[in-house]
Amino acid sequence: MTERTSSKNIRVLLSVLQFVIPYKFRIIAAGIALVFTAGVALSIGQGFRMLVDEGFVLGSSDGLTEIIGVIFVMVSLLALGTFTRYYLVSWIGERVTADLRKAVFNHVIELHPSFFETNLSSEIQSRITTDTTLLQTVIGSSVSLAVRNGLMFCGGLIWLFITNVKLTLLVMVSVPLVITPILIFGRRVRKLSKITQDEIAHVGSYVGEALQNIKTVQGFNHQEVDVLQFSEQVEAAFHVAIRRIRQRAWLIGAVMMLVFSAIVFMIWVGGQDVMNGSITAGELVAFVFYAVVVGSSVATISEVIGELQRAAGATERLMDLLYAENLILAPENQHSFLEQIQGRLSVNNVTFAYPSRLETPAVNQLNLEVNPGEKLALVGPSGAGKTTIFELLLRFYDPQTGRILFDRIDIKTLDPKELRKHIAIVPQQPALFSTSVWENIRYGNPDACEQEIKAAAEAAFAVEFIEKLPEGYDTYLGESGIRLSGGQRQRIAIARAILKNPKILLLDEATSALDAESEYMVQKALEQLIKDRTTLIIAHRLATVKNVDKIAVLEEGKIIALGTHQQLQESSPLYARLAELQFKEV
Repeated sequence: MTERTSSKNIRVLLSVLQFVIPYKFRIIAAGIALVFTAGVALSIGQGFRMLVDEGFVLGSSDGLTEIIGVIFVMVSLLALGTFTRYYLVSWIGERVTADLRKAVFNHVIELHPSFFETNLSSEIQSRITTDTTLLQTVIGSSVSLAVRNGLMFCGGLIWLFITNVKLTLLVMVSVPLVITPILIFGRRVRKLSKITQDEIAHVGSYVGEALQNIKTVQGFNHQEVDVLQFSEQVEAAFHVAIRRIRQRAWLIGAVMMLVFSAIVFMIWVGGQDVMNGSITAGELVAFVFYAVVVGSSVATISEVIGELQRAAGATERLMDLLYAENLILAPENQHSFLEQIQGRLSVNNVTFAYPSRLETPAVNQLNLEVNPGEKLALVGPSGAGKTTIFELLLRFYDPQTGRILFDRIDIKTLDPKELRKHIAIVPQQPALFSTSVWENIRYGNPDACEQEIKAAAEAAFAVEFIEKLPEGYDTYLGESGIRLSGGQRQRIAIARAILKNPKILLLDEATSALDAESEYMVQKALEQLIKDRTTLIIAHRLATVKNVDKIAVLEEGKIIALGTHQQLQESSPLYARLAELQFKEV
């Protein structure tokens, strides 16, 4: 890696400081505890000098007892300071990690849907969990170790010079030898650390997709293929991790070998000086103690550098999420609905292409007027642009050209939340969450009371099956509502829309997953639901929309015909062909 890349990683790590600074008083307290413990630990070396020179050498029992007492007090203070430092630093690590997770999730959940076309949700989940856990380890442990050992290194080096300059110079010879492997192997570790995190994210993504679609996996007997592919993903992550571990092992081993070789050589030289009377035995013991402190500090710092390099890769991935640009934002000078909302929609010369396929417009120069309370059906072959119109109305995307008006207000001038507050959608494949029936229906209105939820369920003809569930409304529905049938999930989604009480209703063939009896009941519920509401219906089965006010026939992103069922049968060849295919007797 180049020096430029290294400085970039340093800047990425510094970006985490914004989450650390709010807890500056705890950081100061932790810093005081850290300096205190380092000072006490270094003082123990002088205790060992006194123990040898004034206890063992002089042979004084009283002096030995007194010195042992002093050392015991030092050790007690060291334990107390270490407890305080560990608790405060660990608290800061956990708190910063929690804040970072919340900040990333709060930002990601507001991002425009096209962001998720190129970023897998399971990989984002891995970043928010795995990468933040790595940062927690660094903030709550590694940084503290690095600072503590940095202080121990500096303090130990000072005491080495005070104790014996000649021996200290011998120790200093090893410093360049230690720095060299750190620079060589450290750069390789940093590069491999980011690759490792990426490979782990891919593994998590594969697991998520397989388990979310477990019925499809098993239905096609695809388990053996998935097991093989997953094994390949895991092995790829393993081999990258082993390469990183090997580089770190070389780094740590080289540093330990060089440092302690220097210490052994120094002991040999110091032993000669003791025998010559140049220094006392106690001074040599103290010098060895400080040399070990300096050597172990350097070794620990080198290991921490490896952790920081891993954290740099994780931080870079998290910051990519945290600073991802949201393309759908509330305008600075936003409008609001000043009068009672009517539910008028106007689509004026709108052209839109999805970011992943800009060369193919999903809707092309589209014009459409929907009056308040009117029921409009959208029909046409797959890919005609029906679902895209819904997504544009909800402002999941902005068109490249043209405008969409809601009660004569350009929806780009509205806060997206204000816009969506007045629109409800019942998709063809409803999204249910891993909570209870209560929470899934309440999703339409988080402030709804128990009576309102039950009324919505009754209006959607969902009460009958809800009351038969093991725990009624408290029943846990499983991931994506897996414990319910397709028709039951659909009725929960309809109840959710009823509870929201919107002015504009978007129905994506809301009864397609129901059996004949359930469809009849839900159709009656929908008849009540769509009263006095502007309703757009994506229709795959023309029988469900024969009685709407207007039907728009779409082809290749354009409206090619508009009228009633009877009118279109006579005037639109495409509609007439669709009607013939669906209504002909078999």
